[in-house]
Amino acid sequence: MRIIDVKDMDSIMESVRPKTNNAVRRKVLSIISDIQKRKDKALKEYETKFSGIQISSLQITPQEIKSAYSKVKKEQIAGIKLAKTRLEKSENAVRKNLLDVCVTIDGVVIKKTFSPIDIVGCYIPGGKARYPSTIVMSVVPAKVAGVKKIIAVSPSNEKGEMDPLTLVAGDICGVDQFYRIGGAQAIAALAYGTESIPQVDKIVGPGGAFVTLAKSLLSEVVSIDMVAGPTELAIIADATADAELVALDLISQAEHSPDTMCCLITNSPKLKDLVLNSLQKKIKIIKRSLIVKESLQKNGFIAMCNTEQQMIDFANKLAPEHLEIITKKPQQLAKKIKSAGLTLIGKNTPSSASDYLLGSNHILPTNRFGRTRGSLGVLDYMKIQTQVESSESALKKISKYLKALTEAEGLPNHYEAVKGRLS
Repeated sequence: MRIIDVKDMDSIMESVRPKTNNAVRRKVLSIISDIQKRKDKALKEYETKFSGIQISSLQITPQEIKSAYSKVKKEQIAGIKLAKTRLEKSENAVRKNLLDVCVTIDGVVIKKTFSPIDIVGCYIPGGKARYPSTIVMSVVPAKVAGVKKIIAVSPSNEKGEMDPLTLVAGDICGVDQFYRIGGAQAIAALAYGTESIPQVDKIVGPGGAFVTLAKSLLSEVVSIDMVAGPTELAIIADATADAELVALDLISQAEHSPDTMCCLITNSPKLKDLVLNSLQKKIKIIKRSLIVKESLQKNGFIAMCNTEQQMIDFANKLAPEHLEIITKKPQQLAKKIKSAGLTLIGKNTPSSASDYLLGSNHILPTNRFGRTRGSLGVLDYMKIQTQVESSESALKKISKYLKALTEAEGLPNHYEAVKGRLS
């Protein structure tokens, strides 16, 4: 991991921001265009191209889901059910507070109601990796919101097979239709619809560079949740932190992929040295060591600060997806954090636990979008509908002021439309 001094925060932020490769952008645009034109035929060709397997049917059958149950352990099913129950509890608490509103202003009645989106598409990363937990995180809030139809897509592995626990999780959480497609082509299929796959109103879920870019490009066509690219972890830690725990947490997120961004923000030179020594020892013996090593060498860094306030300022500027606080008084420091996707307080709240079973959602904003939003939740699957009803007397009360404003903006016919209703 490289060591950086945080004196020039703006230049540091620019250096750690993920860059979009122009060649990747052109390829994603080409895939999107091809799916829009050739639909299912193009989808199958891309799946064959990327997995090397001929796919006859894109949709997962009920028989495949039933068979998947026999391939997973009871403890795994219990784990999925526990994650579902805990996330449901926190999402239901939010949903119950989304009450309809009715306001009357001088004869004008304004009603605001919360209603679920009709159909959503959930992207579940797959291929060489397995993320059944992401099914829980994306589907459960949708069910709590009352979404009518939930479509899930996920790529198959190099053998053309779907991860059985992912299929089981989808069944437990209430997926209506599941398709064996991934990458930018899956996002395009959900956005435009094909002969097999319904067009959705919104696409949610994390993914790699191709998926994230496809979502961003297609946001002109379909609503998306957020930019949720390769995972990020920042840890604010002072001299009181356990270097071994810090190292373990950095490794736990770095093992996702080589493009993960993990960093330590500290004001303790001694902790910095202890963490580096611990990482060097652990990387030699851990599983997935090649991925962890590449991730930390390529994207990892330690930000050296002089004061606690400087650590806070750097973290708020960085706006990481996950932010752990392992300091002497973590609760006090957490009150000053305004822009992390998820803040994890104290040494016993590791990001790895929040990824599964703490009851929070692990689909979070990356690329500094934590400045404007938090985790995926029930609100992402709902819209506020507004109804307005006015009376003639209400129009009379505003007529003089409406005329003044429409004349100021050079739109006189706006006033004439109101004037025509006044006797």
